[in-house]
Amino acid sequence: MEVLRLLATLSILQCGLAVSKVLELSDRFLELRGESTWLVMFYAPWCGHCKKLEPIWNHVAHALYGSEIRVGRVDCTRFTAVATEFMVKGFPTIMFIQGDIRHSFTGDRTKDDIVGFAVRMAAPPVQHLANHHELQALTERPGHLFFLYAGTQDTVLWDFYKSYAEEMRAFHYFYSIGADCMAENFNLESNPAVMVFKDDMHIFYTMPEEWEVAENQTVINETLGEWLNHERFVTFTKITHGNLGQLWKIKKFLAITVVKENKIGSITTDENTFRDMVKAVIINNRDKYHKYFQFGWTGTPDLANSIAMERLPLPSLIVVNATTLHHHLPEDPPHHLTPQAIQIFLDSIIASSAPAYGGDSWPVRVYRMYYNARTSLEDMWQGNPVLTAVIFGLPLGFLSLICYSIWCSDILDADEEEEHHEKKE
Repeated sequence: MEVLRLLATLSILQCGLAVSKVLELSDRFLELRGESTWLVMFYAPWCGHCKKLEPIWNHVAHALYGSEIRVGRVDCTRFTAVATEFMVKGFPTIMFIQGDIRHSFTGDRTKDDIVGFAVRMAAPPVQHLANHHELQALTERPGHLFFLYAGTQDTVLWDFYKSYAEEMRAFHYFYSIGADCMAENFNLESNPAVMVFKDDMHIFYTMPEEWEVAENQTVINETLGEWLNHERFVTFTKITHGNLGQLWKIKKFLAITVVKENKIGSITTDENTFRDMVKAVIINNRDKYHKYFQFGWTGTPDLANSIAMERLPLPSLIVVNATTLHHHLPEDPPHHLTPQAIQIFLDSIIASSAPAYGGDSWPVRVYRMYYNARTSLEDMWQGNPVLTAVIFGLPLGFLSLICYSIWCSDILDADEEEEHHEKKE
């Protein structure tokens, strides 16, 4: 009987090892890290976010199994030397490691986003397409956004393109292709040319006239960087805590449609109708608004509420100046907004006639911190009032006892002194 139990236990352990492709790393990783390309999760067993990431991390390991990327994890409470070497400051930390290259992942902790990050970091900054069939396959992937350099590569434009690809590779795909291969699919406006593929269309970067002149190289560098930054998201993108930091860098107005997703990622019919209406306005007027706005939607109302420093009704539309952090709200309530009213609202922002709220001054920052702390406490109370009362009640109780003992000791000392004085008399 004992033998059968042992065999059953071993069988279960073997199954677990067969399913999991995640390598458990120790201090020896400091010696072995240079031998392979690694994607590592630094975690702590007590961390709730780490536990939530664990099943996703297993899926990431399965997706990358068979590639050159090895997926592992390190318990930083046991192997502190590893955490110190890689300067881990929070849990979980996801890091791509290849020789001396270290790059932390800052996007959303989903399987697709993490795998895409690892694949881009392991590949050359600019991946070369050998023929038009490979380009056609990329354009047929739903929702795929990528940048493409076409034509001769002995130019300053190519040098700048490679430099920006190296800088932005953690977030976007960059490719190159010969001009003769492009002729099979698209007509080039110039040779060389840089373009972005998104929203089922391709958009060219417009180079300055006489771009080969040495004096214009600085202009090319600046305009190419600005263009890449402006085109790095689809017209109506999903906004999350993971990509919000990159959206701020676009330096446009960020127009956010606010709805609420449930746990399975669906939203109510009314909110979906409102979101589709805003999206239709944007798509139909892309040429008019694309220069000024980056449009998107979020299913996390807290993200927009933190910007507005108030609880917005659902659904809502809020526009934020990415440079000054001032925000604008329509005067009409959301259920009264029409496509025409939305256009009037956007036009007033372009004309600088719309009322602006918030900003980035110190008083606003302090109030935003207070608002975020208050709303977090309210959410904790609604979710688990008993736990919230224990967490905040115990420290307040101890503080009250300490204060009481200090004050009472002074009173008791005073009473003792008075009694002693009376006895002397």
